[in-house]
Formats: sequence, structure tokens, C-alpha cells
Amino acid sequence: MNIRTRRWNDPPAEDDGFRLLVCRYRPRGVAKADEQWDDWWHELGPSRELHAAFWGKNAKAITFDEYAPRYLSEMQGQIFRIRALAERARAGETITLLCSSACTDPARCHRTLLAKVIAATRGTR
Repeated sequence: MNIRTRRWNDPPAEDDGFRLLVCRYRPRGVAKADEQWDDWWHELGPSRELHAAFWGKNAKAITFDEYAPRYLSEMQGQIFRIRALAERARAGETITLLCSSACTDPARCHRTLLAKVIAATRGTR
């Protein structure tokens, strides 16, 4: 299975395959004509509440160790989307999950958690 992760503003690579934006919020200031992704599934991003908690919008920011299980719990409600991506990847399609330009450390980003979930998930068949 070929699932990759990058930031949405990383230049597209020839072998990126299906470039899927998985941010809760669409990047500001990017005209539709300038989008460098094939689709946007905001449902695969953290909820508004979890996003705010991680970035400390309403209180002290939570740690990634607190964030990760909450994000994974939220993704249980998106299993049909995750299965669809797993099926595509198992069929040989390369999928590149794109996140925010602010996510400079893939080890501390939901896109990496999501890639692991997809890789561990069986398709819909």
C-alpha cells in the first residue's frame, strides 16, 4: 500500500498520485485555480473543538499525546471514508495525504496518524 503524507504547499511530485487535503479548514488565500490537491475531505481532519484544543485557542494547548487518541476516536466515525481510501491504496493507487503548511513535523500531525489508520484498515469489499 502506498500512502504518503506531505503539506499542502509542498510542490507536487510526479508520483504523488491522488493528492487529498485532510485539513479541517481550507487554506486561506488559495484560489481554486491554484489548488494543488485533487480533493478535500475536511471530515478527515480533527474536529473544530479538537483543532482548537491542540492549538490552545480557548485554554492551554493540549499535548500531542492527548491529541492523538482523541483524533483516532473521532476517525471511528469516518470509517467509510477510511475504508474507501484503503481500498484504493490496496488496488495500487498512490494516495498522498496533505495537511497544513503549519504542520512541519509529520510525527506530530494527524496526517501521519491517518496514514497508519488507512494502512491498517481493510477495504469495503
